[in-house]
Amino acid sequence: MSRSAARLLYWSPRILAIVFAAFISIFALDAFGENHGFWSTALAFSIHMVPTMIVVAILIAAWRWEWIGAVVYALLMALYLWCGLPRRPLLGVLMIATPLLVIAGLFLADWIERAKIRLALTT
Repeated sequence: MSRSAARLLYWSPRILAIVFAAFISIFALDAFGENHGFWSTALAFSIHMVPTMIVVAILIAAWRWEWIGAVVYALLMALYLWCGLPRRPLLGVLMIATPLLVIAGLFLADWIERAKIRLALTT
């Protein structure tokens, strides 16, 4: 495996997970659209940030152990599909579920090719 391919395979799931966390954290900004007091708005914002914190916590674990990212992001995608499809439009559900599937697949590829990636990055 070439060094550039190894770097791409190593960094792409991590960067995509960070971008995905930033993307879903945008949805938490709707907590500021309500005309409530400071503490009520802070509580609503904190609750809206829970999905982002879950994605970031998984990323922290997956940074070292790629198989965790592959399994848990795939489970998160399946859970979102199971909960979201009955009540939300398909396009809206796929907008969240598809990046989770891509990130899980990239972490799986990173885990499978781990030895080759480490060898290419150290030489």
